[in-house]
Amino acid sequence: MLNENHAFILDFPDLKLDIVQLNHDDPTFKADLQQYHELDYNIRQLEISGSPIDDDNMHDLKLQRVALKDMLFKQLTKHHEQASN
Repeated sequence: MLNENHAFILDFPDLKLDIVQLNHDDPTFKADLQQYHELDYNIRQLEISGSPIDDDNMHDLKLQRVALKDMLFKQLTKHHEQASN
């Protein structure tokens, strides 16, 4: 879908407290999350404006977003598991 908001906290509402805590306590997670949100915003802006870049570049941006999301999710689930113990 075009212009779909992929905000991390919207995609993982059941882990919202963990996201907030990590964002507050872990500078690496915070920086990665900021990078993810900036990339997501840039992709959505390109989609709104009719994707003024070629398909390969748009695909690369989306792959970067997926890679960041995967990395953040791994950090998040690790934190959640440790907090649950």
